[in-house]
Amino acid sequence: MNAKLYRVILPVYDVNAAARFYAAIFDDEGVRVSAGRHYFNCGGAILACFDAAADGDPQPTGPNPEWLYFSVPDIKATFETCRQAGAKMSSGDVHETPAGEIHVRPWGECSFYCEDPFGNKICFVDETTKFTGE
Repeated sequence: MNAKLYRVILPVYDVNAAARFYAAIFDDEGVRVSAGRHYFNCGGAILACFDAAADGDPQPTGPNPEWLYFSVPDIKATFETCRQAGAKMSSGDVHETPAGEIHVRPWGECSFYCEDPFGNKICFVDETTKFTGE
């Protein structure tokens, strides 16, 4: 079997704010697919910002507990865009290096960690340094 990841659900509590935040970061407006879902194509996989209440789901959702990683062509521009869009730049250390700063990690990736306005943990990696296991 050759499975491919095609969609990741990202819980948010305000789909309109999520659409604005990720549109600024991805420089792409994305697509509203329902009252509570806004999709962004991220290199063939869909990032689905999902507001359960707006979609009529009686069960509220919280932020994802684990990191979600994106590769980007310009890490410095993405860092500034995240700050301007309202990302919470992570404090403390990740992998023994500063989280909320652009840093080269021990395995060679140049990245920074932050949280979106909904508490989801996100990391951006310079696409020229992403480690793919190959």
